[in-house]
Amino acid sequence: MGVEIKESRVTDEEFEEMAAFVFEYLAASVENEDEGGRMRWYPWHSADYRHNHILNVVDLAEEIAKREGADVDVTRVAALFHDIAKLDAEQDVHAEEGARVAREYLETRGEYPPSFVDAVCSSVADHSYQGDLTDLPLETRCLIEADLLDKVGANGTALMLLRMGYEARTHMDAAEMVERVLERGRDAADRVQSDTAEGIAHRRLKRVKWFREWLSEEVAGMDEFDS
Repeated sequence: MGVEIKESRVTDEEFEEMAAFVFEYLAASVENEDEGGRMRWYPWHSADYRHNHILNVVDLAEEIAKREGADVDVTRVAALFHDIAKLDAEQDVHAEEGARVAREYLETRGEYPPSFVDAVCSSVADHSYQGDLTDLPLETRCLIEADLLDKVGANGTALMLLRMGYEARTHMDAAEMVERVLERGRDAADRVQSDTAEGIAHRRLKRVKWFREWLSEEVAGMDEFDS
């Protein structure tokens, strides 16, 4: 009877090195762009914001992967690289470009099995997929679900309210902005497939609904968005 030899895993030290590389890549992307580059005036165009989003997605994707039985190493490494090209590539090709960067890193900075590298890069390349998530490998599904969920809940509400300031809106527009977060959350809840992701989506939606209720109680004119 043969003994199964498992592929090598990504150590915590290796993962930290990957995370540092991703941040450095994002920072260089912003520094190297022409003055007034794509969406530069938005704070979420910064390397700090994008890296924070990536780490949020890593945490969510890892949680979903563990509970759903996916390969956690593939999922978390793909999550780490999924938006690495977001700041220096056009939106419609950033996933493919991110997969290219991930492959170059994994093939030159470690001794990772080809099957592992292929699985990671496939997930990165497909993380913008707009079709039915059941068409995809479980690891890619976990990544997409995590990416959808990051902008739902308290984090999504904070980002939307910050956007108000950059759009020169007043607090009277808060109900409209919070309603956008709820709409995004409902869309995410409808699209995710795993029980774990559905549970996270509904918990986060509750937080946004509570905040909307507080607004309705304290600011005149907010109740028009109540439902």
